[in-house]
Amino acid sequence: MLSAVDKRKLRQSAHHLKPVVLIGQHGLSAAVMAEIERALFDHELIKIRFRGMGRELREQEIARATRELDAELVGSVGGTAVLYRENPERKRTRSTP
Repeated sequence: MLSAVDKRKLRQSAHHLKPVVLIGQHGLSAAVMAEIERALFDHELIKIRFRGMGRELREQEIARATRELDAELVGSVGGTAVLYRENPERKRTRSTP
């Protein structure tokens, strides 16, 4: 669970990012979930853009993605959500000299 300070820092880091996954009116299919999984593994912090769905459905899809992918919702503005999931392998790689 991220603290409010951590989420704020991650939102700042995500500000310049472009959405790496675009989700249309058909929602989160298995292929889309696999793409989000890969993007989280590679980047840890990603933006997802939702198009062609109402607010309530979008919020349900965001909740489903965070739950099924064990990710944290950092923030959501309009049709864009920012997700974060730490990759332990990247952390290990960064700390090695």
